Amino acid sequence: MISQLNLPRILRVGGGASQELRATLAQLGLSKPLIVTDPFIRSRAFFDAIVGAVPDFDSATDIFADCVPDPTTDSVRAGLSALTAKDYDCLIAIGGGSSMDTAKAMAAMQGRSEPMRQYKVPFALDSGLPIIAIPTTAGTGSEATKFAVITDTETQEKMLWIGLALMPIAALVDYELTMEMPYRLTADTGLDTLCHALEAFVSRKANAFTDPIALDAMRSVVTFLPNACADPSNREAREAMMLAATQGGVAFANASVTLIHGMSRPIGAHYHVPHGLSNAMLLPEITAWSVPGAQVRYAIASRHMGFAAQDSDDSTACDALISGLRRLCSDLSVPTPASYGIDPDSWRANVTLMAEQALASGSPNNNPRVPSAAEIVDLYRRVFE
Repeated sequence: MISQLNLPRILRVGGGASQELRATLAQLGLSKPLIVTDPFIRSRAFFDAIVGAVPDFDSATDIFADCVPDPTTDSVRAGLSALTAKDYDCLIAIGGGSSMDTAKAMAAMQGRSEPMRQYKVPFALDSGLPIIAIPTTAGTGSEATKFAVITDTETQEKMLWIGLALMPIAALVDYELTMEMPYRLTADTGLDTLCHALEAFVSRKANAFTDPIALDAMRSVVTFLPNACADPSNREAREAMMLAATQGGVAFANASVTLIHGMSRPIGAHYHVPHGLSNAMLLPEITAWSVPGAQVRYAIASRHMGFAAQDSDDSTACDALISGLRRLCSDLSVPTPASYGIDPDSWRANVTLMAEQALASGSPNNNPRVPSAAEIVDLYRRVFE
């Protein structure tokens, strides 16, 4: 089987990589970028140090700093208004997944007609302005993927977009930008990385290129995420988590995510749960349900993460995997939808719609055990408590 692999043209990884922006622009022959970020990142000291390297940069006009968590079609339209104000030749996304996804949508939508919902999967967005991604969180891996998730403001559907236009041409992955990440953001984005890697490894589109990358990312998360949460200044843990996040992005960009992500997006759309947290809410239960579809692969993952002994049989290793994931989520204080505060009546009223939206994303079809709509409804009900 032939696997189609896509990566950024330039990938600079390590402490201080964000200071390579000027050289990266010159290498790519780009000179007039629009910076895309959010108000919080714009207020950080490192932001001025990064954008100060851009030649002829005008801080009054060359920044769109109104990105919102879980970007919407409305927020993308606001960005497009800024993008059309000048003759920009690229976008630089500085921030977490929301800023990167906003920049991706802006880059792909330039010159395209509305409504934006016509571009969700299975449509392929393969042309657009170049994007340089500078992630400030260790989790989404968006700096290395050809995906974006945009919420339709009118329907509240979290739309999955895909295409080469959404793959950054360059990514500057600098763990030093994550040193001030708070506990909850560190935990949630780190568990998002774990989902990316585990799902990529058991996906029906898994391949020989992504398998070792996914396994390394999984082991790093289990080893270093608790340390990064407990000691935010732990440089070794921060560096390991930042690399794992990019590895997770590379893995799922080229092998796809599965049922966890398919079910997670509707939770975020309807209840505004941060993406990494909604994945974490689902991780143990959906993995347990999926194990019969790929017991050998889940067992390998369990041993690689250290949940199971190397000489354990597959069944024992899979049991240890589920126990280990439940313990990790408990140790990192991941709430259930109920304890998060979601109204149970609202949840019950929405589960059928959420199941339909999960299936429409296409991700559940990559799961080792492919669910029906009724099975997804049942899983949503189980996960609630």
